[in-house]
Amino acid sequence: MMMRLEDIQVIFNEHTPLENMALKKINLTIREGEFVTVIGTNGAGKSTLLNVISGNAETTAGKIFINNEDVTFKSVSDRARLVARVFQDPMVGTCESLTIEENLALAYDRGNTSLGLKPAINKERREIFREHLSILKLGLENRLEDSMGLLSGGQRQAISLLMSSLQPSKILLLDEHTAALDPKTAAFVLKLTEEIVKKNQLTTMMVTHSMQQALSYGNRTIMLHQGEIVLDVSGEMRENLSISDLLLLFEQSRGDKVEDDALLLG
Repeated sequence: MMMRLEDIQVIFNEHTPLENMALKKINLTIREGEFVTVIGTNGAGKSTLLNVISGNAETTAGKIFINNEDVTFKSVSDRARLVARVFQDPMVGTCESLTIEENLALAYDRGNTSLGLKPAINKERREIFREHLSILKLGLENRLEDSMGLLSGGQRQAISLLMSSLQPSKILLLDEHTAALDPKTAAFVLKLTEEIVKKNQLTTMMVTHSMQQALSYGNRTIMLHQGEIVLDVSGEMRENLSISDLLLLFEQSRGDKVEDDALLLG
C-alpha cells in the first residue's frame, strides 16, 4: 500500500456565507506503482485533492497516510521527500530568474535537511544534470547556464518533470500538466511522463481535463463530482471503456445528464 486517504473532508470559508465543501469524506487507497488519472467537472475537487496530498491545503477532517506514515499535519516541505508535483502552468514549477542548473540543483536537494554548507552545484552534479537533460533530446544539456526564462513553456514543463524525478519521491502528482501546451508539445510531455513514471516506478496521480487522456494513460481512473468520488474503474472494465461509456457511467452514478465537453472543463 502506498497511499491511503481516510474520510478526508475539506471545507473552505467554514462558518461563513461563502462556505464551500470542496471534498466530502473522501476514502481512497492507491497501491504502490499505480498510475491513477483523475477527471471531473469544473469545481469537482480535483486540484484540492492534490493540494491535500501535497500539503498545500489543510484537511478539515480525516487522515492521510503515505507508506503507513501519518502525514496529515505535515507541511509541504516535510512531505517533499515523499511527494513531487508538476503544475499546469510551466512557469510555476520552475524559477525563470535562475539558470537551468540552479533549478535542477534546487530539485536535487528537495527534502534534504542535512545540506550544511556544501555547494549546490559542482562538477559531479553537472554531469548528473547533463545526463538527465540528454533524455529530453532538446539540447538542453549544453545550456546549463542559460536562464530558465529563455525556454519555451514546453521545455520548462519537460524540465519540471525531470526535476520531480531527481530525488526518489514516492508519489508524483500531475495537475493538468499539459493543459497549457499546444497539442504537439503536450504529446511530447505525456510521452516523457510515461517514460519517467516507468523508469522510476513512481506512484502517480494525473489530473486531466481530457477524458481521452484519462483512458489512454495509467491503469486506473477516478472521477470526482461535487467533492465526491463517483467512479473508480481499473483493469478489464477500464480497458474496454470509451469516452461515451465513461459519460454514461457518470450519468448513471449521479443521475445527471452531461454534455460531452462538460467534463473537459479544468
